[in-house]
Amino acid sequence: MKKTLGLASAFILAAGLTAGCSSTGASGDHKEHDGKLDIYTTIYPLEDFTKKIGGEYVNVKSVYPPNVEAHTYEPSSKTMAEISDSDAFIYSGVGVEGFADKAVNTLKGSDVKIVKAGEGIDLLSQTEEHEHGEEEHHHDHEHEHDHDHGGKDPHVWLDPVLAEKLAENIKNELAALEPEHKKEFTKNYESLKKELEQLDQELKQTVAKADKKEILVSHAAYGYWEKRYGIKQISVLGLSPTEEPSQKELEKIVKTAKEHDIKYVIFENNVSSKISEIIKNEIGAKSLTMKNLESVTKEDRQNGEDYLSIMDENASVLKKALSNQ
Repeated sequence: MKKTLGLASAFILAAGLTAGCSSTGASGDHKEHDGKLDIYTTIYPLEDFTKKIGGEYVNVKSVYPPNVEAHTYEPSSKTMAEISDSDAFIYSGVGVEGFADKAVNTLKGSDVKIVKAGEGIDLLSQTEEHEHGEEEHHHDHEHEHDHDHGGKDPHVWLDPVLAEKLAENIKNELAALEPEHKKEFTKNYESLKKELEQLDQELKQTVAKADKKEILVSHAAYGYWEKRYGIKQISVLGLSPTEEPSQKELEKIVKTAKEHDIKYVIFENNVSSKISEIIKNEIGAKSLTMKNLESVTKEDRQNGEDYLSIMDENASVLKKALSNQ
């Protein structure tokens, strides 16, 4: 909806944000005004929820390319200029987008509405997560990582109940931008909320009927499942995939996995880990793949998958990982 603000040059000058970054991501020339809200988002659930709630009144693009790892990705200056000419930039605000703080500071020079979809959500700390697990897993923080969560778990969107809060915040912001369509936004949100409630029940039943409660994961993205559903994640990498364990911690992970007769290691579609492969071979486990929904694959887009269908797949993977077969 918004007319070009002529800020592209300002973002090119702000090269410190994106120097050396790939220009892939949200692409294409800025479209002519078509009466819809132009909105940019980050992680896939925000894109999906905004489309579902906004319906015919929004154009939505994610800054992330397919299958990208969200913690370390940074958009190009061209993409940042496009965001500045949009109506709203919706990001989680919970720490998963490594570029977000710099981007928000840069975007203050435009009149794009900046939306923290995670506003009002209480984040788990690493200490709280360890209280739910049988083994503490401390990563070596003496060396620097590419991304720092400040000890808070940003993966709130994997919890359907917290995902409802993300969706509610998006609904409220869309209604503030276009009050005349508040009724439609609210109706769409209520429909999405019901589906998220069904997903919550599905995950509860999956865990309740499981043979065990422990899962071995490559990336510690499932702390909210620990709290809500009672599983216990044994993680190889930290909250960010750049956080790798020490040799002592590796030995502890292998010992714990053997004690619980872990038969599967859960990898992720957008995160590779040689260390996790080594552990898998050491304990004689098989591989499963979970989709953390930071971004989606080209194939998922082509097949018309969405947050709910991918989370259904994740529930099936979880069921397999918690079985003794």
